[in-house]
This record gives sequence, structure tokens and C-alpha cells, in this order.
Amino acid sequence: MFKRLGDTGATLTVTIDGKPIRARIGDTVASAMLAAGIDHCRTTPVTGAARAPYCLMGVCFECLVTVDGVGSRQGCLVPVAEGMKVETQLGKREAGR
Repeated sequence: MFKRLGDTGATLTVTIDGKPIRARIGDTVASAMLAAGIDHCRTTPVTGAARAPYCLMGVCFECLVTVDGVGSRQGCLVPVAEGMKVETQLGKREAGR
């Protein structure tokens, strides 16, 4: 699905859905998820269909995730940081979060 063009660069650890993964410094959340083999970022509120990153430049909103407890973040625009906790967003985000 997604293959890196080399294996160089410093890495850090982020947690995605409770599972630690290694990501390159400078990756976005969406690119780190794709590189780790995670095939979707969210599900739709109505049908529950899985949605994956599409444009990777902040236009389409298909890569919405919860980052460190803050929902509906565009994973393609958020750079990874050491210790970051990311969760796939299932359906509609709860009000008040």
C-alpha cells in the first residue's frame, strides 16, 4: 500500500490505538499510520465505512484522528512527536471533547 523510499532518518515512538509504532521525525500522523500498515484513520458516523487518507494536504478531511485526546484532527497536518497518543476516530466524535 505505502512504501518508503529509503530507510534512513531518526525515529521516535508514538502510540496508535494503544500499540507503539516507530515513526520518522518529520512524519505526519497520517504518513506514520500508512507506513505502519494501518489502513484507515476513521470510520463514518452513518455507515461505519472505513476512511483512509486521501489528499494528504489538508483539503479532504478523510484522515481525521484523535491526537492526545483532541478529536477531529487532520492527521496529514499534524507532525508526530515523541510519546504522542493517536486513536482512530470511530463514527461521530462525542460532544464536549
